[in-house]
Amino acid sequence: MQRSSREWLFLLSMGSFLVLYILWPLGGMFLRADWGIVASSFSDSEIVGALWRSIWTAAAATGVIALFGTPLAYFLARNTFRGKSVLEAIIDVPIMIPHTVAGIAVLMAFSPKAPAGALLTKAGLSPVNSHLGIILACMFVSIPFYVDAARDAFYGVSPRIERAARTLGAPFLSVFFRVSLPLAKKGLVSGLIMSWARSVSEFGAVVIIAYHPMVAPTLIYDRFATFGLKYSTPVAVQLILVCLGMFVVLRLLAAGKRREDEER
Repeated sequence: MQRSSREWLFLLSMGSFLVLYILWPLGGMFLRADWGIVASSFSDSEIVGALWRSIWTAAAATGVIALFGTPLAYFLARNTFRGKSVLEAIIDVPIMIPHTVAGIAVLMAFSPKAPAGALLTKAGLSPVNSHLGIILACMFVSIPFYVDAARDAFYGVSPRIERAARTLGAPFLSVFFRVSLPLAKKGLVSGLIMSWARSVSEFGAVVIIAYHPMVAPTLIYDRFATFGLKYSTPVAVQLILVCLGMFVVLRLLAAGKRREDEER
């Protein structure tokens, strides 16, 4: 059933409230920012370093989550068992708890006095006030965003297709990599994007375990507390521009790939 233009206009007008609610504060920040300071901040090595650190640590955390989260998501999508709801609730816990609490939990788990932290320290990998600490904190808060999206993506892949491939003699791993993953690709990519975005914007958990070296959110807070709004806003503007650019590029790549698949 096709909707009339009036119905579409009604839906758009209702939904546009949320879009405006996003644009209003961001637009106000951009309009009120001191663009002279913003322009000079592009050559500030501390800001550039913090932004780059946010990007690559978030990417590293997302890569680890994808490596272990993809088989977990597939397992959850293909099996029903006693305790499944409890397992899914555990995966979603990082969404519900305050992120400062998440940071304290990660710090207690990987501090030099804890068994895991002691092993890492003995191996020369300090989890406190280090890049490793940032990645560990980002992983904790970002896991649900990828696993939930990947699980829902695998739910959308018909098990009958997989069984047909197995009936024709294809081994499990071949079916998984050549059938299941490609068919679930759209949801997996969305999960990767959301997981990376959650990691790159994380502050509460990171600041507990690794105040230094600073990522962009930590630097924004540090400059706000030290110099005030005028000098923290340029860092915030740069972070928004970087995230918006990354989102646009990733969405365009995903859309282009989807069009190629539809044309085949």
